Amino acid sequence: MSSMSTVIDLRAIMTRSSRAVFNFMHGSLVMTGAVVSITLAALIAGNPAAIDNLRSWQQILFATTPASPPVADDGLADVSAGAPRLAADMQAAVDAAARRYRVSAAAIEPVFLAAQNAGRQLALDPLLIVAIVAVESRFNPLAESVMGAQGLMQIIPRFHKDKLPDGANGLALLDPETNVNVGARVLKESISRMGSLTAGLQQFAGAADDPEQVYATKVLAEKQRLEAAGRRSRAN
Repeated sequence: MSSMSTVIDLRAIMTRSSRAVFNFMHGSLVMTGAVVSITLAALIAGNPAAIDNLRSWQQILFATTPASPPVADDGLADVSAGAPRLAADMQAAVDAAARRYRVSAAAIEPVFLAAQNAGRQLALDPLLIVAIVAVESRFNPLAESVMGAQGLMQIIPRFHKDKLPDGANGLALLDPETNVNVGARVLKESISRMGSLTAGLQQFAGAADDPEQVYATKVLAEKQRLEAAGRRSRAN
């Protein structure tokens, strides 16, 4: 590929990526100019690894999920017809979270579905998982902390390599489904190790020694808000 065609290809990718991020976050900036500038410089210099990395970002940003089919009347997820469905209370929580965090409901539905599936597998309340996502990243799948915690549930890769899929690369935790699956397993281990939900949440946040239990209080309050949305939906 010539240097000119490489730059053109980069511009096309960046344009589409910018639009996807804008639609997801309603104008919030989630990719810094420094990242884009460094990647652009590497591409112009003919660094193929940079091209692959940016395309990986593109795949994450543009991973599309078909619109959720109508929720079954009994409110349970029905996977018999093929595409999985959100339970009624989870769908109501999607709408509530979309309004509260000013994000697209369609963009966060896959997050709720991943939480629902992980909750079933690990015997965890899926709304607890979603509440952690809300507190940790405000549903931003590209969030990264100064400590290196990544993605929706702010997982630090070096501490949880054993939970990553085989062959996972450095961008694995920026994939929403992978991040939720890994984060839910970390949460389950924390609760089991600490012996209670509150203590487990504190350890999950790396704040086990906080006597005020601020993190657990914040997560459980968010969970209550999501549950209230489900109750209002059932009442209507």
